Parts: sequence; C-alpha cells; structure tokens
Amino acid sequence: MLKKSNFKEWFDRYKYAELASTSAALTTSLFSKICNGLTTAYLITFAEYLAFYSVILFSSYKKLNRQNSLLDKKTTTHEILSLVKNLILEFGYPAFLDFLVIRPFCMYWMPILFGNYFFGIIFGKISADLCFYFFTIVNYELIKKK
Repeated sequence: MLKKSNFKEWFDRYKYAELASTSAALTTSLFSKICNGLTTAYLITFAEYLAFYSVILFSSYKKLNRQNSLLDKKTTTHEILSLVKNLILEFGYPAFLDFLVIRPFCMYWMPILFGNYFFGIIFGKISADLCFYFFTIVNYELIKKK
C-alpha cells in the first residue's frame, strides 16, 4: 500500500534532478529553430538525460559521503561501485526504453498534436516522465527491500 511518506520520499529523491532535466529540455527545445523536429527531439532527450543523471549521481554520492562522515569513515571504491550498480538497477531498463523510444516519441509528436510547440514540449515531457517514473519507482522500491 502506498503511503504519503512514499510520495514524499520519491519527490525528495527526484526533485532536483527533475528540475535540472526540465530546464535542459526547455533550453534545448530552442534548437527547433535550426534543426528538424526529430533531431531536436533527440537533442532534448540527450540534454535531459545528461542533466538528470548528473544530479542523481552527484546527490547520491554526496549522501553516501555524508553517511560515511557521520560514521567517521572514508568512502571506499567498493561503496562507490555499489552505488553505481544500484543506480543502474534503478534506472537501467526504464532509461533505455525512455531514451530510445518513449521520450523522443513524446518530444516529437506532442508539439505537432497540440499545435503549440512550447505546450507540446511540456506535455511531452510530462507524458514521458509518467512512463519513466512508474518503472523507476518500482525498481527503487525493490532495491530498498533487498
């Protein structure tokens, strides 16, 4: 059963990465003036991924370091590799599916369907995020249980 605390935990985990990726998507969408629609869709997707995973990796590493400093110990290479492994398990197949199919599809078609480029990009991002986060959160919860 989902509790309010689950939503708060997920929100806190993904909020800064999502803010960074949304900013990257909107900024990159300006390339539509010089690139065709499909190229722009993939540029937006790439920019979102770069921003999102940079923030996720940095914040996860920072959290690990903070936990270790409270225990008065150094962060080991093994812990960093374990962190990366868990991030791959959490985001792996949802990111692969999202990057290659869902997000470019949404970023290409939503502006066309809505007839408004900016609104279409926002709606495309939200649509793609819903698919992405559904699978990602399922993985995150499975990793937490182990």
